[in-house]
Amino acid sequence: MAAVLGCVAAVAGTVAFRVHTVRSGPVAELAERRALVTVEMSLTGDPRVLPGDRGPVRRERVVVEATAERVEARVVQPVQISTAVPVVVFARGAAAWASLLPSQRVRVTGRLGPAEPGELTAAVLLATGPPVVVSGPSPPQRVAAALREGLRRACDVLPAAERGLLPGLVVGDVSRLDEQVRFDLRTAGLSHLTAVSGANLAIVAGMVLALARFAGLPQAVRAALTIVAMVGFAVLARPSPSVLRALVMGSVAAVALGTGRARDGITALSAAVLGLVLLDPALAGEYGFALSVFATGGILVLAPRWRARLSRRMPRWAAEAVAVPCAAQVAVTPLLVLMAGELEPVAVPANLLAGPAVAPATLLGFAACLVAPVSAEAARWIVRPAGYAVGWIIMVARRAAAVPLATLPWPGGAIGLVALVAVAVLAWVVLRRTAGRLVVCVVAAGLLAAACLVRPVVAPWPPRGWLLVGCDVGQGDALVLSAGEARAVVIDTGPDPMPVDRCLRALGVERVPLLILTHPHLDHVGGLDGVFRGRTVGAVVVSPGQEPRQESARVSAELARRHVPAWVASPGLTWRLGPVELRVIGPVSETIRAGPGEGSMANNASVVVHARWAAGSALLSGDVETEAQAELVRYGVPRADLLKVAHHGSARQDPEFLAATGARAALISVGADNDYGHPASLTTRRLHDLGMRVYRTDRDGDVAVITDHGRLAIVPRGR
Repeated sequence: MAAVLGCVAAVAGTVAFRVHTVRSGPVAELAERRALVTVEMSLTGDPRVLPGDRGPVRRERVVVEATAERVEARVVQPVQISTAVPVVVFARGAAAWASLLPSQRVRVTGRLGPAEPGELTAAVLLATGPPVVVSGPSPPQRVAAALREGLRRACDVLPAAERGLLPGLVVGDVSRLDEQVRFDLRTAGLSHLTAVSGANLAIVAGMVLALARFAGLPQAVRAALTIVAMVGFAVLARPSPSVLRALVMGSVAAVALGTGRARDGITALSAAVLGLVLLDPALAGEYGFALSVFATGGILVLAPRWRARLSRRMPRWAAEAVAVPCAAQVAVTPLLVLMAGELEPVAVPANLLAGPAVAPATLLGFAACLVAPVSAEAARWIVRPAGYAVGWIIMVARRAAAVPLATLPWPGGAIGLVALVAVAVLAWVVLRRTAGRLVVCVVAAGLLAAACLVRPVVAPWPPRGWLLVGCDVGQGDALVLSAGEARAVVIDTGPDPMPVDRCLRALGVERVPLLILTHPHLDHVGGLDGVFRGRTVGAVVVSPGQEPRQESARVSAELARRHVPAWVASPGLTWRLGPVELRVIGPVSETIRAGPGEGSMANNASVVVHARWAAGSALLSGDVETEAQAELVRYGVPRADLLKVAHHGSARQDPEFLAATGARAALISVGADNDYGHPASLTTRRLHDLGMRVYRTDRDGDVAVITDHGRLAIVPRGR
């Protein structure tokens, strides 16, 4: 007890001293005053590109952690501070930061601001200019960067999904990880595979130890080589919380191996946690570190007992394969409830199926890292079989994520945790009795039947005979019009590939004979890759407007790479695809030059389409604003049952245009809590005044148009 109290006191004292040093120093005072400063700093992590604002133009932001070593400020008079406190830097322009490495010293000018409450950082620096390099990275970081780049280039021979996951699994490089793969892994309870974890370090250390034992090296030498391999791998993969935990635990175990002392997993885990929290108190507040510790504790405490009991009914290897993921999942479930308010029933079987592929993928990827500087061709041959291993993981994640009730909603926070404990205690009491086990089996079978049979009846999607679906893609547009069995016309793709791909998968779309991109703004073309995932695209129609040129050029290059023909839209173009007839009615030539500012010019050049079915029609207006709408009124607006409101329901709507459509319903594709104030209250009021019923994707989710008794009807999916 005295030892425990001593450890608690040591941690509390260390944390208090560190917090006081960081949050009460001169840098924190300058941050409170929002001072303009020049900071000389040493980077402690890789610059990470954050998602840009989901507006018309892509704006990449970068965040990087660093240690501020020298601060120059001009407040009342010039001030120079020598210090060593952690700061977080936010900057615009990824290109200037992308090549920087941890340990590199740079000088940055910007404005300080207070750190977030609860963060163990002195300040946030909003950079106003590019970094000026003061000194290069340390030799270990330079070598690690070369090895990481070698693996990245070797992976270019793999398909896109595997190309993104393998570097993440081996060295923690998730810069090319496909968003759909990331989503599937998270839904399937496999998100720990999206980046390096302690398991990867253990795999590498185990291989080094096995080779050293095979070579007949002395025990002390084997232990030393294992520690060197673990430290090298941690530098290569970047020291994430789980890697740090595994590194310290492995070092404790290796020392025990070298000295011949018994190895106690719980002792090693306790030593690792205590040492790391003393070294970096901020780890105590990180969910990633807590998840790693809980999972390891579950494996050490629960897995041996469960393996022993299961071994009575199955081979030992099978018992261990089942016990380890079950123990880890049970241990981390309380934390997942606190974090996300959900349960993951598919996590255990998904980990059981994906687990055997992790070791070969890690070892082959690590070997490719080491070989790449010597022979790039040999590295490419090594990653090919690794690609099959990560391909299996991706397939397991995709199938698991598609299972009904793959994630179950659960109350979050303390209430959810208490409810989970109550359910666990009740289950333990019931399962102790044979009769209780029978009851649990019957109830579980009933719930499974309900998931498979009742749920599709309660919430069918897509509705039978759907004609058009407005996909919920956030702050952007993506419309899908049925063109027959497993075929659809797609109009715009939204800002990201994942949401539009999910929408198309839910609708069963396998072929896209026609893709219409109304104009080259990111919120309409950013998800282009998502349409191509697993689907064939026949042809693409684009706007005659070319602004903004960066996005327009990106779209053109992507279509050329995929050898997909592109046509420029013009009024009068007509297609008949399955049940729908499409006719382009805009833009008219005057529209492209109308409107103040680039944003209006690009929006007014949107392709406007009139879609007609036997039961009715819809007017799909892209992002046209008041000038283009007025032009369409002069040329003649076709009447429609449904109006896809232009520009996410912005205030720039022409009242005559809205009235001329004669629509009974209006669809607004808009993101929840967006920064643009869409939809404008003025616009929604005008729509209501015209007798239109308004549907919004931020509230109604995906919105489908069907035929009901010979007329068009709207069916929202709900969120």
